[in-house]
Amino acid sequence: MWIQLTLLVLGFVALIWSADKFLSGAAATATNMGVSKMMIGLTVVSVGTSAPEIVVASMAALDGNSLLAVGNAIGSNIANIGLVLGITAIITPLPFSANVRRKELPWLLGATFLAVILLFDRRLDFVDGIILLLGLTYILWQLVVSQSDPDYSTEAISDELDDLPEMTNRQSTIWLVVGLVVLLFSAHILVNAATNIATTLGVSDMIIGLTIVAVGTSLPELAATVGSAIKGQPDIAIGNIVGSNILNILAVLAVPGLIHATDMDYAALWRDSGMMLALTLMLALFAYGLNSRAVITRFEGSVMLMAWMGYNLLLIQQA
Repeated sequence: MWIQLTLLVLGFVALIWSADKFLSGAAATATNMGVSKMMIGLTVVSVGTSAPEIVVASMAALDGNSLLAVGNAIGSNIANIGLVLGITAIITPLPFSANVRRKELPWLLGATFLAVILLFDRRLDFVDGIILLLGLTYILWQLVVSQSDPDYSTEAISDELDDLPEMTNRQSTIWLVVGLVVLLFSAHILVNAATNIATTLGVSDMIIGLTIVAVGTSLPELAATVGSAIKGQPDIAIGNIVGSNILNILAVLAVPGLIHATDMDYAALWRDSGMMLALTLMLALFAYGLNSRAVITRFEGSVMLMAWMGYNLLLIQQA
């Protein structure tokens, strides 16, 4: 058991490190090829930040552990709102930017409702995966179109690109390849360790995906979100989480359906998908309804964090 836990921790560390190097290499390669910074931010950076979840989901589905992949996608969204935004809002109140309220949060609500509808028959198959990817394609297209919208702020994207290092063609290619190889290898180790831990504890792969794997793959979002708040950029924090959650639904959740059709029990539909929907609706309520200002207060952050903790206690009791 301790060996598997050690491998799990090492897998998470290597996964986060390699995802960062892969993203930096990919962005630098695109820059050196003459791709505009805005296009890199809207495509390479946007999708690349969800690389850990996408690769883990792919490895899990290929290894026949599709439920772990589904649990990772749903659990990451639950952790991103309840844990990440909850902790960050307790540190400092988080305002909603105009972009998030006008476009990105409605996209997240639409993606979440779409996922719940597709999962209503308790089966995630190839057709469902295609529908989710079509939704992702539509949103990426909308992001590209938004470049010409004078009301659409690109400050958050510019800040993310400024944090990425400049590289020569050789350096960017090396880090792109090394990052991808380590990313795949670490994801394989992580999935095997998580599966073995689930078997040892006598719990389902879905529960492990919803808890340990979901929290582990959400650690980069936690670090980035808290870091943005500490640096005095709290308005960027919610945008990062909303974007990550959209990709978790439309990209990560699509993977197990495309690779291997997955059947789920009623708990996965009502308890887990229901919790993801409830927290997303809570986020929308804080954005549009409760306050005169669109902001997540410290109290509301505490409510979100307690909701996440209560949900995980329920999972432990039902495991």
